[in-house]
Amino acid sequence: MNWILGLVLVLIVVYLVDIQIKKRKTKITRQTLKENWGKPKTESYFNFELINRFFENHGSSEKVHQKISDNTWNDLDLNEVFKFIDRTTSKIGQQYLYYKLRTIKPISELKQFEELTGIFSSNMKLRIQTQLELSKIASDKGYFLEEIFRSTESEKPGNIWLFYFLSTGALMSIILGFFDPTWFLALVPIFFINLVFHYKNKSSVQYYLNGVSQLAASYIVAKNLSTSKEISSFFPDLDFLKSAKPILSKIRFIEWEKKLDNEYTLFFWFISEMIKITFNLEPILFYNFQKSLKNNRAEIKKLFIFIGEIDSAISCASLRADDIISCKPKFLDEKRVNAKGIYHPLIEQCVPNDLMLDNSSLLLTGSNMSGKTTFIRTFSINALVGQTLNISFASKFEAPFFKIFSSIRFSDDLLTNTSYYLEEVVRIKELIDISRKEDNCLFILDELFKGTNTVQRIAAGKSILSYLNKKKNIVMVSTHDLELTDLLRNRNFDLYHFSETIENERLFFDHKIKPGKPKSGNAIKILELYDYPLEIMENARSLDKIALGNEENEF
Repeated sequence: MNWILGLVLVLIVVYLVDIQIKKRKTKITRQTLKENWGKPKTESYFNFELINRFFENHGSSEKVHQKISDNTWNDLDLNEVFKFIDRTTSKIGQQYLYYKLRTIKPISELKQFEELTGIFSSNMKLRIQTQLELSKIASDKGYFLEEIFRSTESEKPGNIWLFYFLSTGALMSIILGFFDPTWFLALVPIFFINLVFHYKNKSSVQYYLNGVSQLAASYIVAKNLSTSKEISSFFPDLDFLKSAKPILSKIRFIEWEKKLDNEYTLFFWFISEMIKITFNLEPILFYNFQKSLKNNRAEIKKLFIFIGEIDSAISCASLRADDIISCKPKFLDEKRVNAKGIYHPLIEQCVPNDLMLDNSSLLLTGSNMSGKTTFIRTFSINALVGQTLNISFASKFEAPFFKIFSSIRFSDDLLTNTSYYLEEVVRIKELIDISRKEDNCLFILDELFKGTNTVQRIAAGKSILSYLNKKKNIVMVSTHDLELTDLLRNRNFDLYHFSETIENERLFFDHKIKPGKPKSGNAIKILELYDYPLEIMENARSLDKIALGNEENEF
Protein backbone atom coordinates (compact mmCIF):
# COMPACT_ATOMS: atom_id res chain seq x y z
CA MET A 1 0.00 0.00 0.00
CA ASN A 2 2.86 2.36 0.90
CA TRP A 3 4.47 1.98 -2.53
CA ILE A 4 1.17 2.90 -4.20
CA LEU A 5 0.93 6.08 -2.13
CA GLY A 6 4.57 6.83 -2.94
CA LEU A 7 3.94 6.41 -6.68
CA VAL A 8 0.89 8.65 -6.50
CA LEU A 9 2.92 11.28 -4.64
CA VAL A 10 5.69 11.15 -7.25
CA LEU A 11 3.15 11.56 -10.07
CA ILE A 12 1.61 14.55 -8.29
CA VAL A 13 5.04 16.17 -7.84
CA VAL A 14 5.92 15.57 -11.52
CA TYR A 15 2.57 17.07 -12.55
CA LEU A 16 3.06 20.19 -10.40
CA VAL A 17 6.64 20.64 -11.62
CA ASP A 18 5.45 20.33 -15.22
CA ILE A 19 2.86 23.03 -14.63
CA GLN A 20 5.48 25.36 -13.17
CA ILE A 21 7.83 24.72 -16.10
CA LYS A 22 5.05 25.55 -18.57
CA LYS A 23 4.16 28.72 -16.66
CA ARG A 24 7.79 29.83 -16.65
CA LYS A 25 8.14 29.07 -20.36
CA THR A 26 4.97 31.06 -21.10
CA LYS A 27 6.26 33.98 -19.02
CA ILE A 28 9.56 34.01 -20.92
CA THR A 29 7.76 33.79 -24.29
CA ARG A 30 5.42 36.63 -23.30
CA GLN A 31 8.36 38.83 -22.33
CA THR A 32 10.19 38.00 -25.58
CA LEU A 33 7.12 38.91 -27.64
CA LYS A 34 6.89 42.29 -25.91
CA GLU A 35 10.59 43.01 -26.41
CA ASN A 36 10.52 42.06 -30.10
CA TRP A 37 7.40 44.06 -30.93
CA GLY A 38 8.06 46.53 -33.71
CA LYS A 39 11.43 45.00 -34.57
CA PRO A 40 12.63 42.87 -37.53
CA LYS A 41 13.50 39.25 -36.87
CA THR A 42 17.05 38.64 -35.76
CA GLU A 43 17.44 35.34 -37.61
CA SER A 44 19.88 35.55 -40.51
CA TYR A 45 18.70 32.53 -42.49
CA PHE A 46 15.37 32.36 -44.30
CA ASN A 47 14.60 29.09 -46.09
CA PHE A 48 12.69 30.45 -49.08
CA GLU A 49 12.42 26.99 -50.60
CA LEU A 50 10.02 26.19 -47.75
CA ILE A 51 8.62 29.68 -47.22
CA ASN A 52 7.34 29.96 -50.80
CA ARG A 53 5.67 26.52 -50.90
CA PHE A 54 2.14 27.73 -50.25
CA PHE A 55 2.44 30.37 -52.96
CA GLU A 56 4.04 27.99 -55.46
CA ASN A 57 1.61 25.12 -54.85
CA HIS A 58 -1.71 26.85 -54.25
CA GLY A 59 -1.64 30.24 -55.94
CA SER A 60 -2.32 29.33 -59.55
CA SER A 61 -5.92 28.18 -59.08
CA GLU A 62 -7.19 31.38 -57.47
CA LYS A 63 -8.64 34.39 -59.24
CA VAL A 64 -6.87 37.50 -57.98
CA HIS A 65 -5.91 40.92 -59.31
CA GLN A 66 -2.32 39.83 -60.03
CA LYS A 67 0.32 37.31 -59.02
CA ILE A 68 3.81 38.82 -58.97
CA SER A 69 6.06 36.96 -61.41
CA ASP A 70 9.45 35.53 -60.52
CA ASN A 71 11.08 38.10 -62.83
CA THR A 72 9.51 41.07 -61.06
CA TRP A 73 10.08 39.53 -57.62
CA ASN A 74 13.79 39.15 -58.34
CA ASP A 75 14.10 42.51 -60.13
CA LEU A 76 12.85 44.29 -57.00
CA ASP A 77 14.93 42.17 -54.57
CA LEU A 78 11.75 41.26 -52.75
CA ASN A 79 13.22 38.35 -50.80
CA GLU A 80 15.28 40.90 -48.90
CA VAL A 81 12.24 43.16 -48.47
CA PHE A 82 10.28 40.18 -47.13
CA LYS A 83 12.94 39.56 -44.48
CA PHE A 84 12.39 43.11 -43.21
CA ILE A 85 8.60 42.93 -43.32
CA ASP A 86 8.24 39.46 -41.81
CA ARG A 87 7.40 39.63 -38.08
CA THR A 88 5.23 36.50 -38.02
CA THR A 89 5.27 34.03 -35.14
CA SER A 90 4.33 30.75 -36.83
CA LYS A 91 5.74 29.12 -39.94
CA ILE A 92 2.20 28.94 -41.34
CA GLY A 93 1.96 32.71 -40.91
CA GLN A 94 5.33 33.19 -42.59
CA GLN A 95 4.30 31.12 -45.62
CA TYR A 96 1.01 33.00 -45.86
CA LEU A 97 2.63 36.43 -45.53
CA TYR A 98 4.95 35.54 -48.42
CA TYR A 99 1.89 34.49 -50.42
CA LYS A 100 0.13 37.77 -49.58
CA LEU A 101 3.09 39.86 -50.72
CA ARG A 102 3.11 38.06 -54.08
CA THR A 103 -0.66 38.09 -54.54
CA ILE A 104 -2.47 41.37 -55.21
CA LYS A 105 -6.12 40.89 -54.28
CA PRO A 106 -9.07 43.27 -54.76
CA ILE A 107 -9.19 46.46 -52.69
CA SER A 108 -12.19 45.15 -50.75
CA GLU A 109 -10.11 42.30 -49.29
CA LEU A 110 -7.26 44.71 -48.55
CA LYS A 111 -9.65 46.83 -46.47
CA GLN A 112 -10.76 43.79 -44.46
CA PHE A 113 -7.14 42.91 -43.79
CA GLU A 114 -6.52 46.49 -42.67
CA GLU A 115 -9.33 46.23 -40.11
CA LEU A 116 -7.89 42.97 -38.75
CA THR A 117 -4.44 44.57 -38.52
CA GLY A 118 -6.00 47.49 -36.66
CA ILE A 119 -7.37 45.42 -33.79
CA PHE A 120 -3.92 43.97 -33.09
CA SER A 121 -2.36 47.44 -33.24
CA SER A 122 -4.81 48.80 -30.66
CA ASN A 123 -5.32 45.76 -28.39
CA MET A 124 -2.01 44.63 -26.89
CA LYS A 125 -3.61 42.05 -24.59
CA LEU A 126 -5.34 40.32 -27.50
CA ARG A 127 -2.18 40.48 -29.60
CA ILE A 128 0.03 38.92 -26.92
CA GLN A 129 -2.48 36.16 -26.22
CA THR A 130 -2.78 35.43 -29.94
CA GLN A 131 0.99 35.33 -30.40
CA LEU A 132 1.30 32.94 -27.45
CA GLU A 133 -1.09 30.59 -29.24
CA LEU A 134 0.78 30.96 -32.53
CA SER A 135 4.09 30.25 -30.79
CA LYS A 136 2.83 26.67 -30.23
CA ILE A 137 3.27 26.06 -33.97
CA ALA A 138 6.46 28.08 -34.42
CA SER A 139 8.78 25.15 -35.17
CA ASP A 140 10.04 24.39 -38.67
CA LYS A 141 7.62 21.45 -38.79
CA GLY A 142 4.91 24.01 -39.48
CA TYR A 143 6.18 24.40 -43.05
CA PHE A 144 4.79 20.95 -43.87
CA LEU A 145 1.11 21.49 -43.07
CA GLU A 146 0.49 22.65 -46.64
CA GLU A 147 1.53 19.18 -47.84
CA ILE A 148 -1.57 17.75 -46.17
CA PHE A 149 -3.95 19.56 -48.53
CA ARG A 150 -1.58 19.42 -51.52
CA SER A 151 -0.27 15.85 -51.68
CA THR A 152 -1.87 13.41 -54.05
CA GLU A 153 -3.57 10.45 -52.43
CA SER A 154 -1.46 7.29 -52.07
CA GLU A 155 -2.90 4.49 -54.11
CA LYS A 156 -4.85 2.13 -51.89
CA PRO A 157 -3.64 -1.48 -52.26
CA GLY A 158 -6.02 -4.00 -53.79
CA ASN A 159 -5.57 -6.34 -50.84
CA ILE A 160 -6.79 -3.83 -48.22
CA TRP A 161 -9.36 -6.43 -47.16
CA LEU A 162 -6.45 -8.64 -46.04
CA PHE A 163 -5.40 -5.97 -43.51
CA TYR A 164 -8.81 -6.13 -41.88
CA PHE A 165 -8.86 -9.95 -42.03
CA LEU A 166 -5.49 -10.29 -40.32
CA SER A 167 -6.36 -7.65 -37.74
CA THR A 168 -9.55 -9.53 -36.87
CA GLY A 169 -7.59 -12.80 -36.77
CA ALA A 170 -5.10 -11.35 -34.27
CA LEU A 171 -7.89 -10.08 -32.05
CA MET A 172 -9.72 -13.42 -32.13
CA SER A 173 -6.50 -15.34 -31.36
CA ILE A 174 -5.97 -13.27 -28.21
CA ILE A 175 -9.58 -13.60 -27.06
CA LEU A 176 -9.72 -17.38 -27.67
CA GLY A 177 -6.27 -17.78 -26.12
CA PHE A 178 -7.68 -16.98 -22.71
CA PHE A 179 -9.94 -20.02 -23.05
CA ASP A 180 -7.42 -22.26 -24.78
CA PRO A 181 -3.72 -21.16 -24.76
CA THR A 182 -3.16 -23.08 -28.01
CA TRP A 183 -4.81 -20.17 -29.87
CA PHE A 184 -1.92 -17.90 -28.87
CA LEU A 185 0.27 -19.90 -31.28
CA ALA A 186 -1.87 -18.67 -34.20
CA LEU A 187 -0.82 -15.14 -33.28
CA VAL A 188 2.81 -15.84 -34.29
CA PRO A 189 2.34 -16.23 -38.09
CA ILE A 190 -0.23 -13.42 -38.11
CA PHE A 191 2.28 -11.13 -36.36
CA PHE A 192 5.04 -11.79 -38.89
CA ILE A 193 2.71 -11.31 -41.89
CA ASN A 194 1.49 -8.04 -40.37
CA LEU A 195 5.12 -7.07 -39.73
CA VAL A 196 5.76 -7.17 -43.50
CA PHE A 197 2.67 -5.09 -44.29
CA HIS A 198 3.47 -2.63 -41.50
CA TYR A 199 6.96 -1.72 -42.71
CA LYS A 200 6.02 -1.88 -46.37
CA ASN A 201 3.42 0.82 -45.63
CA LYS A 202 5.78 2.77 -43.37
CA SER A 203 7.25 4.97 -46.12
CA SER A 204 3.79 6.27 -47.11
CA VAL A 205 2.96 7.04 -43.49
CA GLN A 206 6.30 8.73 -42.81
CA TYR A 207 5.76 11.10 -45.75
CA TYR A 208 2.65 12.43 -44.03
CA LEU A 209 3.89 12.48 -40.44
CA ASN A 210 5.26 16.05 -40.43
CA GLY A 211 2.06 17.44 -41.88
CA VAL A 212 -0.14 15.21 -39.73
CA SER A 213 1.49 16.34 -36.49
CA GLN A 214 1.09 19.98 -37.54
CA LEU A 215 -2.54 19.46 -38.47
CA ALA A 216 -3.29 18.30 -34.93
CA ALA A 217 -1.36 21.19 -33.35
CA SER A 218 -2.74 23.79 -35.78
CA TYR A 219 -6.31 22.67 -35.17
CA ILE A 220 -5.94 23.26 -31.43
CA VAL A 221 -4.42 26.70 -32.05
CA ALA A 222 -7.16 27.65 -34.53
CA LYS A 223 -9.82 26.40 -32.14
CA ASN A 224 -8.44 28.54 -29.32
CA LEU A 225 -8.13 31.61 -31.57
CA SER A 226 -11.73 31.22 -32.73
CA THR A 227 -12.98 31.69 -29.16
CA SER A 228 -11.99 35.38 -29.33
CA LYS A 229 -14.99 37.50 -30.29
CA GLU A 230 -12.73 40.18 -31.79
CA ILE A 231 -11.03 37.66 -34.08
CA SER A 232 -14.06 35.52 -34.95
CA SER A 233 -15.98 38.63 -36.03
CA PHE A 234 -13.63 38.84 -39.05
CA PHE A 235 -14.20 35.20 -39.97
CA PRO A 236 -17.94 34.53 -40.19
CA ASP A 237 -17.39 31.04 -41.66
CA LEU A 238 -15.63 28.83 -39.10
CA ASP A 239 -17.31 25.60 -40.13
CA PHE A 240 -13.94 24.25 -41.27
CA LEU A 241 -13.17 23.59 -37.58
CA LYS A 242 -16.09 21.19 -37.36
CA SER A 243 -15.09 19.45 -40.60
CA ALA A 244 -11.45 19.04 -39.56
CA LYS A 245 -12.18 17.64 -36.11
CA PRO A 246 -13.25 14.10 -37.20
CA ILE A 247 -9.99 13.72 -39.15
CA LEU A 248 -7.94 14.23 -35.99
CA SER A 249 -9.43 11.23 -34.21
CA LYS A 250 -8.19 9.03 -37.07
CA ILE A 251 -4.62 10.29 -36.96
CA ARG A 252 -3.94 10.48 -33.21
CA PHE A 253 -2.33 7.05 -33.03
CA ILE A 254 -0.20 7.70 -36.13
CA GLU A 255 0.68 11.24 -35.10
CA TRP A 256 1.69 10.13 -31.57
CA GLU A 257 4.77 8.40 -33.00
CA LYS A 258 6.13 11.77 -34.13
CA LYS A 259 6.27 12.89 -30.50
CA LEU A 260 8.40 9.93 -29.41
CA ASP A 261 11.70 11.57 -30.19
CA ASN A 262 14.00 10.83 -27.24
CA GLU A 263 15.45 7.89 -25.31
CA TYR A 264 13.03 8.27 -22.42
CA THR A 265 10.09 7.39 -24.64
CA LEU A 266 11.78 4.41 -26.32
CA PHE A 267 9.86 1.93 -24.17
CA PHE A 268 6.51 3.52 -25.08
CA TRP A 269 7.50 3.55 -28.76
CA PHE A 270 8.29 -0.19 -28.60
CA ILE A 271 4.93 -0.99 -26.95
CA SER A 272 2.98 1.12 -29.46
CA GLU A 273 4.88 -0.43 -32.37
CA MET A 274 4.05 -3.96 -31.15
CA ILE A 275 0.35 -3.06 -30.86
CA LYS A 276 0.29 -1.46 -34.33
CA ILE A 277 2.02 -4.45 -35.93
CA THR A 278 -0.12 -7.05 -34.15
CA PHE A 279 -3.42 -5.52 -35.26
CA ASN A 280 -2.22 -3.95 -38.53
CA LEU A 281 -3.46 -0.61 -37.20
CA GLU A 282 -1.16 1.74 -39.10
CA PRO A 283 -2.17 0.84 -42.69
CA ILE A 284 -5.84 0.55 -41.71
CA LEU A 285 -5.87 3.94 -39.97
CA PHE A 286 -3.70 5.55 -42.65
CA TYR A 287 -5.88 4.68 -45.64
CA ASN A 288 -9.00 5.54 -43.67
CA PHE A 289 -7.41 8.87 -42.80
CA GLN A 290 -6.55 9.49 -46.46
CA LYS A 291 -10.17 9.06 -47.45
CA SER A 292 -11.29 11.63 -44.88
CA LEU A 293 -8.45 13.93 -45.93
CA LYS A 294 -9.49 13.77 -49.58
CA ASN A 295 -13.01 14.84 -48.63
CA ASN A 296 -11.82 17.68 -46.39
CA ARG A 297 -8.73 19.15 -48.07
CA ALA A 298 -10.57 22.41 -48.75
CA GLU A 299 -11.49 22.72 -45.06
CA ILE A 300 -7.90 22.11 -43.94
CA LYS A 301 -6.75 24.78 -46.39
CA LYS A 302 -9.25 27.19 -44.78
CA LEU A 303 -7.72 26.37 -41.40
CA PHE A 304 -4.27 27.21 -42.81
CA ILE A 305 -5.53 30.52 -44.24
CA PHE A 306 -7.31 31.37 -40.97
CA ILE A 307 -4.06 31.06 -39.00
CA GLY A 308 -2.00 32.68 -41.77
CA GLU A 309 -4.27 35.71 -42.08
CA ILE A 310 -4.17 36.37 -38.33
CA ASP A 311 -0.41 35.97 -38.07
CA SER A 312 0.14 38.19 -41.14
CA ALA A 313 -2.07 40.91 -39.65
CA ILE A 314 -0.04 40.86 -36.42
CA SER A 315 3.15 41.04 -38.50
CA CYS A 316 1.89 44.17 -40.27
CA ALA A 317 0.85 45.72 -36.96
CA SER A 318 4.39 45.12 -35.69
CA LEU A 319 5.83 46.65 -38.86
CA ARG A 320 3.81 49.82 -38.28
CA ALA A 321 5.03 49.92 -34.68
CA ASP A 322 8.64 49.96 -35.92
CA ASP A 323 10.63 53.18 -35.73
CA ILE A 324 9.97 54.02 -39.37
CA ILE A 325 7.95 56.54 -41.34
CA SER A 326 4.97 54.87 -43.00
CA CYS A 327 1.50 55.67 -44.24
CA LYS A 328 -1.61 54.01 -45.58
CA PRO A 329 -1.75 54.37 -49.37
CA LYS A 330 -4.59 56.04 -51.21
CA PHE A 331 -5.63 54.45 -54.50
CA LEU A 332 -6.66 56.77 -57.33
CA ASP A 333 -8.93 56.19 -60.31
CA GLU A 334 -7.01 58.58 -62.55
CA LYS A 335 -3.50 58.31 -63.99
CA ARG A 336 -1.72 60.28 -61.29
CA VAL A 337 1.02 59.79 -58.71
CA ASN A 338 1.60 61.88 -55.59
CA ALA A 339 4.33 60.48 -53.35
CA LYS A 340 5.88 62.44 -50.49
CA GLY A 341 8.94 61.36 -48.56
CA ILE A 342 9.13 58.00 -50.31
CA TYR A 343 12.13 55.85 -49.35
CA HIS A 344 13.57 52.34 -49.67
CA PRO A 345 13.00 50.36 -46.44
CA LEU A 346 16.29 48.44 -46.66
CA ILE A 347 18.63 51.40 -47.13
CA GLU A 348 19.89 52.87 -43.88
CA GLN A 349 19.38 56.63 -43.67
CA CYS A 350 17.79 56.53 -47.09
CA VAL A 351 17.21 59.97 -48.62
CA PRO A 352 13.44 60.46 -49.00
CA ASN A 353 12.11 61.85 -52.27
CA ASP A 354 8.90 63.31 -53.67
CA LEU A 355 7.32 62.51 -57.01
CA MET A 356 4.33 64.06 -58.75
CA LEU A 357 3.00 62.74 -62.06
CA ASP A 358 -0.25 63.94 -63.59
CA ASN A 359 -1.47 61.95 -66.60
CA SER A 360 2.15 61.19 -67.45
CA SER A 361 4.95 58.68 -67.00
CA LEU A 362 8.50 59.09 -65.69
CA LEU A 363 11.74 59.30 -67.66
CA LEU A 364 14.61 59.33 -65.17
CA THR A 365 18.22 60.10 -66.09
CA GLY A 366 21.46 60.28 -64.17
CA SER A 367 24.88 58.71 -63.85
CA ASN A 368 25.73 55.39 -62.25
CA MET A 369 25.39 55.33 -58.44
CA SER A 370 23.27 58.48 -58.49
CA GLY A 371 20.16 56.54 -57.43
CA LYS A 372 17.91 56.34 -60.48
CA THR A 373 17.47 52.53 -60.54
CA THR A 374 17.07 52.47 -56.77
CA PHE A 375 14.33 55.07 -57.06
CA ILE A 376 12.18 53.18 -59.55
CA ARG A 377 12.63 50.05 -57.43
CA THR A 378 11.64 52.07 -54.37
CA PHE A 379 8.44 53.27 -55.99
CA SER A 380 7.56 49.75 -57.15
CA ILE A 381 8.16 48.24 -53.71
CA ASN A 382 5.94 50.86 -52.11
CA ALA A 383 3.22 50.27 -54.67
CA LEU A 384 3.34 46.51 -54.11
CA VAL A 385 3.46 46.58 -50.30
CA GLY A 386 0.72 49.18 -50.34
CA GLN A 387 -1.53 47.03 -52.50
CA THR A 388 -0.91 43.81 -50.56
CA LEU A 389 -0.45 44.92 -46.92
CA ASN A 390 -1.86 48.49 -47.00
CA ILE A 391 1.35 50.15 -45.86
CA SER A 392 3.81 52.34 -47.77
CA PHE A 393 7.22 53.59 -46.73
CA ALA A 394 6.49 57.27 -47.24
CA SER A 395 4.72 60.14 -45.53
CA LYS A 396 2.17 60.13 -48.35
CA PHE A 397 1.52 57.71 -51.19
CA GLU A 398 -1.22 58.18 -53.77
CA ALA A 399 -1.29 56.16 -56.98
CA PRO A 400 -3.56 53.93 -59.08
CA PHE A 401 -4.14 50.31 -58.05
CA PHE A 402 -1.56 48.81 -60.40
CA LYS A 403 -0.60 45.55 -61.94
CA ILE A 404 3.18 45.64 -61.61
CA PHE A 405 5.68 44.44 -64.22
CA SER A 406 9.42 45.03 -64.58
CA SER A 407 12.40 44.66 -66.87
CA ILE A 408 15.55 45.36 -64.89
CA ARG A 409 17.90 42.45 -64.34
CA PHE A 410 19.39 40.33 -67.14
CA SER A 411 22.48 38.27 -67.81
CA ASP A 412 24.02 36.26 -70.63
CA ASP A 413 23.13 32.57 -70.33
CA LEU A 414 25.83 30.39 -71.87
CA LEU A 415 23.95 27.17 -71.13
CA THR A 416 20.93 28.15 -73.22
CA ASN A 417 22.97 30.25 -75.68
CA THR A 418 20.84 33.29 -74.83
CA SER A 419 22.43 36.73 -74.96
CA TYR A 420 21.68 39.60 -72.61
CA TYR A 421 20.08 41.49 -75.49
CA LEU A 422 17.88 38.62 -76.63
CA GLU A 423 16.69 37.93 -73.09
CA GLU A 424 15.69 41.59 -72.77
CA VAL A 425 13.92 41.50 -76.16
CA VAL A 426 11.81 38.56 -74.95
CA ARG A 427 10.98 40.24 -71.65
CA ILE A 428 10.01 43.55 -73.27
CA LYS A 429 7.79 41.67 -75.74
CA GLU A 430 5.95 40.18 -72.74
CA LEU A 431 5.32 43.70 -71.40
CA ILE A 432 4.05 44.84 -74.79
CA ASP A 433 1.61 41.93 -74.93
CA ILE A 434 0.42 42.70 -71.39
CA SER A 435 -0.13 46.37 -72.26
CA ARG A 436 -2.56 45.33 -75.01
CA LYS A 437 -4.73 43.39 -72.58
CA GLU A 438 -4.43 45.17 -69.26
CA ASP A 439 -5.08 48.66 -67.96
CA ASN A 440 -3.62 50.39 -64.90
CA CYS A 441 -0.23 48.75 -65.27
CA LEU A 442 3.01 49.97 -63.76
CA PHE A 443 5.94 49.18 -66.07
CA ILE A 444 9.40 49.50 -64.52
CA LEU A 445 12.34 49.47 -66.96
CA ASP A 446 16.04 50.10 -66.50
CA GLU A 447 18.49 51.01 -69.28
CA LEU A 448 16.69 49.67 -72.34
CA PHE A 449 18.73 47.55 -74.77
CA LYS A 450 22.19 48.12 -73.37
CA GLY A 451 23.34 45.29 -75.63
CA THR A 452 22.98 47.20 -78.89
CA ASN A 453 24.37 50.37 -80.52
CA THR A 454 23.35 53.85 -79.43
CA VAL A 455 21.29 54.97 -82.44
CA GLN A 456 19.19 51.82 -82.65
CA ARG A 457 18.85 51.64 -78.87
CA ILE A 458 17.41 55.14 -78.70
CA ALA A 459 15.11 54.58 -81.68
CA ALA A 460 13.75 51.31 -80.26
CA GLY A 461 13.52 52.73 -76.75
CA LYS A 462 11.51 55.75 -77.82
CA SER A 463 9.06 53.62 -79.81
CA ILE A 464 8.58 51.01 -77.07
CA LEU A 465 8.16 53.51 -74.24
CA SER A 466 5.60 55.48 -76.24
CA TYR A 467 3.71 52.26 -76.95
CA LEU A 468 3.60 51.18 -73.30
CA ASN A 469 2.53 54.64 -72.13
CA LYS A 470 -1.10 54.28 -73.23
CA LYS A 471 -4.45 54.25 -71.45
CA LYS A 472 -3.93 54.46 -67.68
CA ASN A 473 -0.57 52.69 -67.72
CA ILE A 474 2.37 54.39 -66.05
CA VAL A 475 5.91 53.75 -67.28
CA MET A 476 8.95 54.46 -65.14
CA VAL A 477 12.23 54.14 -66.98
CA SER A 478 15.79 54.98 -65.95
CA THR A 479 18.33 55.69 -68.68
CA HIS A 480 21.70 57.21 -69.51
CA ASP A 481 20.44 58.24 -72.94
CA LEU A 482 19.77 61.96 -72.72
CA GLU A 483 18.53 61.90 -76.30
CA LEU A 484 15.36 60.19 -75.07
CA THR A 485 14.48 63.25 -72.99
CA ASP A 486 13.89 65.35 -76.11
CA LEU A 487 12.15 62.53 -78.00
CA LEU A 488 9.69 61.71 -75.19
CA ARG A 489 9.09 65.17 -73.74
CA ASN A 490 5.94 65.56 -75.83
CA ARG A 491 4.86 61.93 -75.38
CA ASN A 492 3.42 62.39 -71.88
CA PHE A 493 6.70 61.68 -70.11
CA ASP A 494 7.82 63.92 -67.26
CA LEU A 495 11.59 64.37 -67.09
CA TYR A 496 13.47 63.96 -63.83
CA HIS A 497 17.10 63.31 -63.03
CA PHE A 498 19.62 62.51 -60.33
CA SER A 499 22.95 64.27 -60.35
CA GLU A 500 26.28 64.33 -58.60
CA THR A 501 28.59 67.20 -57.70
CA ILE A 502 32.31 67.49 -57.20
CA GLU A 503 33.20 69.08 -53.89
CA ASN A 504 36.76 69.50 -52.69
CA GLU A 505 37.97 67.21 -55.46
CA ARG A 506 35.61 64.46 -54.26
CA LEU A 507 32.52 62.99 -55.88
CA PHE A 508 29.31 63.62 -53.94
CA PHE A 509 25.81 62.16 -54.57
CA ASP A 510 22.86 63.80 -52.83
CA HIS A 511 20.39 61.13 -54.13
CA LYS A 512 17.66 63.78 -54.52
CA ILE A 513 15.38 63.59 -57.53
CA LYS A 514 15.16 66.82 -59.54
CA PRO A 515 12.83 67.93 -62.35
CA GLY A 516 14.05 68.29 -65.93
CA LYS A 517 17.13 66.88 -67.64
CA PRO A 518 20.63 67.21 -66.18
CA LYS A 519 22.40 70.40 -67.26
CA SER A 520 25.81 68.82 -67.65
CA GLY A 521 27.62 65.58 -67.05
CA ASN A 522 30.63 64.97 -64.86
CA ALA A 523 31.93 61.82 -66.52
CA ILE A 524 35.05 63.46 -67.95
CA LYS A 525 35.65 65.46 -64.76
CA ILE A 526 35.58 62.21 -62.78
CA LEU A 527 38.35 60.83 -65.00
CA GLU A 528 40.40 63.85 -64.06
CA LEU A 529 39.79 63.21 -60.35
CA TYR A 530 41.40 59.81 -60.75
CA ASP A 531 44.50 61.24 -62.49
CA TYR A 532 43.90 60.06 -66.04
CA PRO A 533 46.68 61.25 -68.43
CA LEU A 534 46.33 64.80 -69.83
CA GLU A 535 46.32 63.48 -73.41
CA ILE A 536 43.23 61.37 -72.69
CA MET A 537 41.48 64.29 -70.96
CA GLU A 538 42.06 66.76 -73.83
CA ASN A 539 40.99 64.25 -76.46
CA ALA A 540 37.83 63.38 -74.49
CA ARG A 541 36.84 67.06 -74.07
CA SER A 542 37.28 67.82 -77.78
CA LEU A 543 35.19 64.80 -78.81
CA ASP A 544 32.53 65.76 -76.26
CA LYS A 545 32.17 69.20 -77.85
CA ILE A 546 31.78 67.66 -81.30
CA ALA A 547 29.16 65.22 -79.99
CA LEU A 548 27.18 68.03 -78.37
CA GLY A 549 27.19 69.97 -81.62
CA ASN A 550 25.88 67.02 -83.61
CA GLU A 551 23.37 65.82 -81.03
CA GLU A 552 20.39 67.67 -82.45
CA ASN A 553 21.00 66.40 -86.00
CA GLU A 554 21.20 62.74 -85.08
CA PHE A 555 17.47 62.18 -85.32
